[in-house]
Amino acid sequence: MTAHREFMDRIEALHVIEAQPPGKKQSVPRRLRIAALNAERLTRPEAVRHLIEKTGAHVALLSEVDVGMARSGNSHTIRDLTGSPGWGYLYGVEFIELDLGDEKEMRRHAGERNACSLHGNAIVSGLAFEQPHVIPLEESGLWFKGIEGAQRRIGGRIAVAARLADAPRPLWIVSLHLESKTDPADRRVQVRNLLSALEKLMPNEACIIGGDFNSKALPNGEGERHLLLEQPERYEPFFADLRDAGFSWAAANLASPTQRDGPSKKHPRPFGKLDWFFVRGIAAEDPQVIPALDSQGQAISDHEMIIVDLQF
Repeated sequence: MTAHREFMDRIEALHVIEAQPPGKKQSVPRRLRIAALNAERLTRPEAVRHLIEKTGAHVALLSEVDVGMARSGNSHTIRDLTGSPGWGYLYGVEFIELDLGDEKEMRRHAGERNACSLHGNAIVSGLAFEQPHVIPLEESGLWFKGIEGAQRRIGGRIAVAARLADAPRPLWIVSLHLESKTDPADRRVQVRNLLSALEKLMPNEACIIGGDFNSKALPNGEGERHLLLEQPERYEPFFADLRDAGFSWAAANLASPTQRDGPSKKHPRPFGKLDWFFVRGIAAEDPQVIPALDSQGQAISDHEMIIVDLQF
C-alpha cells in the first residue's frame, strides 16, 4: 500500500486537530458526566445536541462525524451541533472519503458531490481542554480500494485525546473508534497502539477512554450477558491489555447491548455491546445506556448513547 502511505503522509488534515474553544468556559464539576455515541455520520446534529443536553453530560465523545459530506448535507456537522449552546470541540479526521459513502449512500446521493469529504471523531464540551492529540490506531489502507465496491478512503482509525483543563487533578479524555471490518486480533493491535501512545503522553495519569470498540466477538445471548463485564477478555483480548495498563470497565458499563436499528442501518438480532468506557485513576459510577432517539421517538443513530459519572 505504498500509494496509500504516500497520500497519508501528504494530507495535513489527517495529522491535525481542529479545535474550537467553548464560547463561555464552564468550571469543572466534582461529578463529571461523560457520554459517548457513534453518531452514524452525525446527520442529525440538532437531535444529538438535544440528547446530550437531556442526559446532562458535560463531555460527549462522538465517532462517525462527517464534515462536508453530501450524505449529511455537506455541512460542518460538529459546528452545527455545538454552535447554539456555545460548546467547544476537538475534531480529528480518520478518513478522506473518496466516494459518497457506502453502497446505499452512493445510490441515494447519486449525482451529488462532497464539499470536504472528511469523516472522524470528536470531543464536544462546554469545558476547556488542553494538549489535544490525534493518535493513529492503524494505517493499513484497508479501505483504500473500497469494500464491496464502495467507500474508498484514505486514512485509518484514530483516537482523539486531550487533557481537561482546570480540573481538580489531571484527567485525560480519549474518544475512540476501532475498525469494524476486522477481527479480535486486529482490534487488540489497535488498542495496543493506543496504550503505547498513552504511556508516552500521560504515564499513570487518570484517564477515561470511550467510544465504539466494535467488540463483535463478545457473546450476545441473554444468558451470557454477565460475561460482558466478568470475562470479556475470553472473546476480545484487548480487554486484558487495558486491564494490564491499569484500566477497568466493570463499574463504568452495563452488560447491555448498545446496537440498535438506525435511520439507515439495520443490525441482526440479538444486538451486541460495541460501545464501552474504560477508566483509570478515577472512580466511575452510575453507568447508563440511553436510547438514541429524538423527541418524536425516531432513531438518530444505529448505536445507543452510553454515559457514566466520574467522581473527583
